[in-house]
Amino acid sequence: MTDPGEAGPLGTGVGENGSGTRGDASGDGDAAGTAMEPAAVAELAERVADNVEEVIVGKREAVEHVVVTMLARGHLLVEDVPGVGKTTLAKAVARSIDGSFKRVQFTPDLLPSDVTGVNVFDQSADEFAFQPGPVFANVVLGDEINRAPPKTQSALLEAMEERQVTTDGETRDLPDPFCVIATQNDVEPGQTYELPVAEVDRFTKKIRLGYPDTDEEAEIIGRMAGDHPVEAVEPVATVEDVRRARAAVGGIEATEELRRYVARLAVHTRRHAHLGVSPRGSLALLRAAQARAALDGRAYVIPDDVQAEAPTVFAHRIRSESGGADGAEIVADALERVPVE
Repeated sequence: MTDPGEAGPLGTGVGENGSGTRGDASGDGDAAGTAMEPAAVAELAERVADNVEEVIVGKREAVEHVVVTMLARGHLLVEDVPGVGKTTLAKAVARSIDGSFKRVQFTPDLLPSDVTGVNVFDQSADEFAFQPGPVFANVVLGDEINRAPPKTQSALLEAMEERQVTTDGETRDLPDPFCVIATQNDVEPGQTYELPVAEVDRFTKKIRLGYPDTDEEAEIIGRMAGDHPVEAVEPVATVEDVRRARAAVGGIEATEELRRYVARLAVHTRRHAHLGVSPRGSLALLRAAQARAALDGRAYVIPDDVQAEAPTVFAHRIRSESGGADGAEIVADALERVPVE
């Protein structure tokens, strides 16, 4: 790990005027004075990860991906076979933060209004009143999101990108912070729907959990023999902690050379795939790299941060000529071929 007091590769963002260039991609209104120091963000992230590991066994890397996504003001898609703990992971993270949590069980008959909310006529008041849907929460779990048709999945597009919901011509802001953690079943293609490309692109990261090894599975069985341990998870951070941590992450230094490196990686994917990484994906990678730097207690981004985050941020956004999703190979090729300048 590079000493925060020294310049890492590509420097710390200090230019000729000595001021440095901020890689702030947040758009948050938090004043810089209220932000945490990177060391405090790292401590908060470790506290949340440790708390989640009281429930999730042997998945530290996956837990860190969730924390990075939240700090990067993004959303997470967890794809895997049934029964490996996707929903439990999302619940444990949500419970570790003292904010509101809602779950949406996606089914073929789910309507968009079941997600966003609907105006209902109140006979006693002789007027329509808005009944907010489950999307109005700090953490929203979209369970098996690909079991609902694309029209219903698309109900999340505005919410995930603009942190707002528009119904009957009226726009309402969503809580801050707002994060969607969606799970996806990948073993029943005949009984599920493919996610729209526009929605996939709104997920900052896509990860898999995988099966546990023998020792891990034995421990899981032991923990689950009685009451489910996720019900006993207590908050270890507040919503205000998350806001301040996000503000700190948004202020992590990223030089122009570093940003150009991210852009060159994205351009490489566009040249070698039918559908490459969008500018939204490039921005997501920069934000994730900022969060990764903060987890290491650094106030600046280095190429290692970008390279660590690129596979989970870029791969799901790429489609080959045949329509397949071989993004991981293209991302690996980009990391190998695109030089750090």
